[in-house]
Amino acid sequence: QVQLVESGGGLVQAGGSLRLSCTASGSIFSINLMAWHRQAPGKQRELVAVITSSGITDYADSVKGRFTISRDNAKNTVYLQMNSLKSEDTAVYYCVANTPPSYTWGHGTQVTVSS
Repeated sequence: QVQLVESGGGLVQAGGSLRLSCTASGSIFSINLMAWHRQAPGKQRELVAVITSSGITDYADSVKGRFTISRDNAKNTVYLQMNSLKSEDTAVYYCVANTPPSYTWGHGTQVTVSS
């Protein structure tokens, strides 16, 4: 099994930056790719960014050019650098690991952007 622990959320003003971290432990050899999802109040959960084991990345259109996903394999950690934050980025952000045939979710970290 894989365990995920997120950190780095908080309150920031619009235009500011935050960096989220997600550290994996357990059966990390089974992780295929990792991603960040978010869920805003009253909205469905959405995919924000994904990174494969070989470092290929992809982003939701709403965050392209502002967010960057990266990974440090030595630390078993994935990061989400969020710049130029907007009020609509306010959400609970979840780290997800694809461990075929299932997914493992973290507990989430709150990001609040004040306008």
